[in-house]
Amino acid sequence: MTGLDSLESRYDALVVGARAAGAATAMLLARRGLRVLAVDRGAYGTDTLSTHALMRAGVLQLARWGLLERIEREGTPRVRRTVFHYGSEVLDIPIAPRDGVPALFAPRRTVLDRVLVDAAAEAGVDVRHRVRLAGLVRGADGRVEGARLRHVDGDDRIVRAGIVIGADGLRSTVAALVDAPVTQLGRHATATVYGYWSGLDVGGYHWFWAPGAAGGAIPTNGGAVLLFTAVSARRFADQMRADVPGAYRRLLAEVAPDLAARLGEARLEGTLHGFPGHPGVLRRPWGPGWALVGDAAYFKDPITAHGISDAFKDAELLAGAVTRGGAEALAEYEAARDALSVGLFEITDRIASLEWDMAELRALHHALSDEMKHEVSALRRLRDQTAEPVGLSA
Repeated sequence: MTGLDSLESRYDALVVGARAAGAATAMLLARRGLRVLAVDRGAYGTDTLSTHALMRAGVLQLARWGLLERIEREGTPRVRRTVFHYGSEVLDIPIAPRDGVPALFAPRRTVLDRVLVDAAAEAGVDVRHRVRLAGLVRGADGRVEGARLRHVDGDDRIVRAGIVIGADGLRSTVAALVDAPVTQLGRHATATVYGYWSGLDVGGYHWFWAPGAAGGAIPTNGGAVLLFTAVSARRFADQMRADVPGAYRRLLAEVAPDLAARLGEARLEGTLHGFPGHPGVLRRPWGPGWALVGDAAYFKDPITAHGISDAFKDAELLAGAVTRGGAEALAEYEAARDALSVGLFEITDRIASLEWDMAELRALHHALSDEMKHEVSALRRLRDQTAEPVGLSA
């Protein structure tokens, strides 16, 4: 269906934003028997800014949801090693198959989001694109009871819902309209510039580190490699904004000289893309009649490439809470999210400062690895049955 034709007057859940976090949440709710509407302001299958890299927790979720084979059928390569370059020191780590994860993957968002949206529709979600949130509908007591939706063609409709879920990104309209409180704010932010390169075989994830700068190489669909550079948002604004392509190549030469030397044999596909940086933020992710998931609820600097994996984890936690129903279940969602997120948030914020020496950075990466192992262990304890509550259990 297109536009706002044939919408029901009421749904159990309305999800605003139908990308990684929103489509996953909608799919899981529908698999548990709820009537779900998911809307997105963008068109179906469009691209978005992303690191693409999935960590083990994110791949585990796709496998458990029965979607990993689809990601592979789209030509997403298996990543079997991750390599850390601490200046001239190299740490090469093989990715061992375990926890139902055969390898790591970094799908283009044109692939990942489409697979998730299709899976949501197959589960029974009413998905509408090119539709934005125009306002919330509240009851006499102030509780959110629905939303006013507007299609790009101007069609306007009010839809009632048991809960309105904001999965609409860092600058979430839902979060702004409900005035979701910020519970923790990061102090640092990196500006990132990336491009897709063909003819550049890197054989795994590569993370490059130098004083005041970072970079990475991430294999993705179509034989392309996403190659990014990152510096502090202040350094980018002061020194690099005037010549982004030149700054990008200079930074690559600074953090990854051997790789930068190979670019003469490779080809930049399309244009460069950039993110100016934003401090990490944790928001209270629920209130009367509303909830938040994905970057709308929890954003951290992309330098640790954990955003999509976080979105999948929180989608499952939220789906379980909504299925159980009530304020207590949503408070448990927040507590579980924080237990699995605050450590990652704080470590990422420190890494994003780019003010460490290599000894401290290696220690931060060890701590990050421990947090990710804890995350995978927690996800393995989730009960993943269609009609059963989903939450953390002993």
